[in-house]
Amino acid sequence: MKIYELGPAPSARRVSIFLAEKGIEVERIPVDILGGENLSDEFKTKSLNGQVPVLELDDGTTICESVAICRYFDEAYPSDHALFGDTALEKAHIEMWQRLIELRGLLVAMQAFRNITGIYQDREKCIAEWGDESRQRLIDFLPTIDNQLATSPFIAGDKFSIADITAIVLCDFMKNLEIGVDDTLPNLKEWYQQICERPSIKG
Repeated sequence: MKIYELGPAPSARRVSIFLAEKGIEVERIPVDILGGENLSDEFKTKSLNGQVPVLELDDGTTICESVAICRYFDEAYPSDHALFGDTALEKAHIEMWQRLIELRGLLVAMQAFRNITGIYQDREKCIAEWGDESRQRLIDFLPTIDNQLATSPFIAGDKFSIADITAIVLCDFMKNLEIGVDDTLPNLKEWYQQICERPSIKG
């Protein structure tokens, strides 16, 4: 079993944190994204979306999309605390917050970064104005997370979950956009400081 990845990439980091929380070791194969290795025909036979990370099982089966990979490990390696929830209500609540933070936070941050910096302008059209708009949308969304953390110690309730992993990846990645977790977001700031002390984050 192995994972093809670009370590610092948000999606790859999400899987790495998840595996660290589960205590699972998997062989890592680096992929040169800037060099376009992920665009090769060989890589696309493993990854339907041409992106990292990709999990390859021992029988050759491959799984792309970071959350799908995390779901596989949560089901294949059960533990006392499932990071996608245990009860029907927990699972729904975690899924809700995971999706909100992914769609209105992490993906928006990545759109902002790609369009503002033009990092992949050799393979996609970059629109600086859309990057600026995406950055502002992210800023406008952050109070939603802050308000939620006024009611619970973790993003989706009383337990650490995949929603917290997505949120910590977002908070670290948005530094690239010169957006910080400061005193205007007191609950998010306190949560961030506590989460950063987890071994899976320090890793």
